[in-house]
Amino acid sequence: MSFPATTRVPGAVSEQKIFEPSLEEKISFLQDPAGYPDHPPRVDAIDTHMSRVFLAGRYAYKLKKPVQSESLDLTSLDARRHNCEEEIRLNRRLAPQVYLGLSTLTVDPAGRLSLDGSGTVVDYLVRMRRLLHRQTLEQAIRRQSLREDDVRAVAALLVRFYARAPSVLLRPQAHWLRFLHDIDANRRVLLEPAFGLSAAHVERVCALQLDALHRLRDVIESKARDGKVIEAHGDLRPEHVYLGSPPVIIDCLEFRRELRLLDPVDDLAFLALESDRLGAPQVEHFLFDGYRTVCGDRPSADLVHFYKSFRAAIRARLAALHMRQREFARSPRWAAQANEYLELALEHATAVE
Repeated sequence: MSFPATTRVPGAVSEQKIFEPSLEEKISFLQDPAGYPDHPPRVDAIDTHMSRVFLAGRYAYKLKKPVQSESLDLTSLDARRHNCEEEIRLNRRLAPQVYLGLSTLTVDPAGRLSLDGSGTVVDYLVRMRRLLHRQTLEQAIRRQSLREDDVRAVAALLVRFYARAPSVLLRPQAHWLRFLHDIDANRRVLLEPAFGLSAAHVERVCALQLDALHRLRDVIESKARDGKVIEAHGDLRPEHVYLGSPPVIIDCLEFRRELRLLDPVDDLAFLALESDRLGAPQVEHFLFDGYRTVCGDRPSADLVHFYKSFRAAIRARLAALHMRQREFARSPRWAAQANEYLELALEHATAVE
């Protein structure tokens, strides 16, 4: 598959050929089984906000989109390479056998694209061992087939990870202020009239969270003061947890380090929140049982409820922001999801005594 293009360089005597395949052309090439070294029988593509993932036989290849937002800029080739390298480095902490390395998408002088070829690099991809969706914690919960041993194995993996992670030096007040700033950001976004969410509901959630934040200030600041803030996963959801022997956890939040700087209790509370939402409240017990035993930290119920409320409000905000995107604007899914998370945020904020 080739993509010829020409452009005239100002002041040049003749035309110079430059081959710059578009994102659509890259995707078209990567959807063709003939482009892969092991020639899989078919290639399935999964589209996300930041990436396009190509499931090709035994492997998966993740192509970063040239997107730009307040917290992320992947418009340059160097930025996409760095992001891919960070994703590999960080995710090898909890899935060392899954993240195989960096692949290149190249183009030769005739405009032919190839995977890991010898031409000019026009993009980078994360190469992974392919995992089966049916093995996720999410699917086990949905099928009502989740076993206690599987949850304990996930808890053991996470607790070992937290216990080995070095402490991150943060000023206690700065750690507390991060929550204050995010609650304010949630409020501003969720109150946008275009999203159609209940202003009274949003205001009540944020007011309760602010009250809890002030009452828990000493506890939250002590996490930074006592060296309990680490570089965690940051996006610990059941769809990122693959059950097995051993289990693996993928897709950490790689693009912004400060969002991974967490109290492990916060990280675990998010997984507990999402598991409970899917119908498995027992996951929380096993997660925190292992954490208390190994790490010697005994977080209060109030702190866990606050973290769960906070994470639910963040998820509500992210769902609402999808409604700004043209491809999602007409879908009722994101408004429904924002409202569901707002209900969870209120439930857990109310439970803080």
